Amino acid sequence: MRAIASRQRAEQLAAALPPLLVAAERVAATVAQGVHGRRRVGVGDTFWQFRQYRPGDPASRIDWRQSAKSERVFVREREWEAAQSVWLWRDNSPSMRYASDMALRDKAERATVLLLAVAILLVRAGEFVALLDLERKPTTGRGALARLAAALHRDAAGGGRGSSLPPGERLPRDARLVLIGDFLSPAEELEPLLKRHASRGVKGHLLQIVDPAEEDLPFTGRIRFHGLEDEEACTVGRVESVRSAYHRRFAARRAALVDLSRSIGWTFASHRTDRPPQTALLALYEALSGELG
Repeated sequence: MRAIASRQRAEQLAAALPPLLVAAERVAATVAQGVHGRRRVGVGDTFWQFRQYRPGDPASRIDWRQSAKSERVFVREREWEAAQSVWLWRDNSPSMRYASDMALRDKAERATVLLLAVAILLVRAGEFVALLDLERKPTTGRGALARLAAALHRDAAGGGRGSSLPPGERLPRDARLVLIGDFLSPAEELEPLLKRHASRGVKGHLLQIVDPAEEDLPFTGRIRFHGLEDEEACTVGRVESVRSAYHRRFAARRAALVDLSRSIGWTFASHRTDRPPQTALLALYEALSGELG
């Protein structure tokens, strides 16, 4: 009864996001025809197997009875931990609320739709998914998407003041991590977070969401730019005079993200909000399927 009540509460909260859920379902449906996942069985909290202790495993996970049978130390592994769970995160900081006249949606909405869409595909394939920093453990099967949408709703209700950097919380070894955001934070802040995850055996994927105006800088004449995250305003007398230099800096920033991702064995892709989301979703899901299959 408690599980039913929890699911009902989650579904009621998720009802506040019908347009995004419908959009995500539509995007996922167009991509699902050309991809294939794998099914998993069982429930997330059931015992899966014993495995040998690895450096970094908490002592509370050690099964002393099993370890006493040999000279090795063993830990108990639950099914969702052994299943190469996929953890998802999308940037909910103020900069994600930007949308120029050229964009179809603001960055936050596009990031949320893509996150929900990839979760739909993963759950349909039987994978275990969870929201980084918002959920305790991955789940799959019926109700997983409702719980995920409810957690997103609660996070969005916070007014979009979330951090522009993903949390560095410890994930199960061999987990997969999908990070979706504009990644405009300084490289020296993002790099140690990603390397910390990679050092623990976590493989990841960065999907950068950008507004077309952020990439093209199409403005002309005298423009006063206002930051969305407490940056100082900046007035440019003739925007066209700085456009080439801006393009070089923007390209260099993206190249740095590509190089960082490659250096730790992760993948990187970018997506503009004036383009349909299906291509970005297909590339992301195929990258995940190649690792999980």
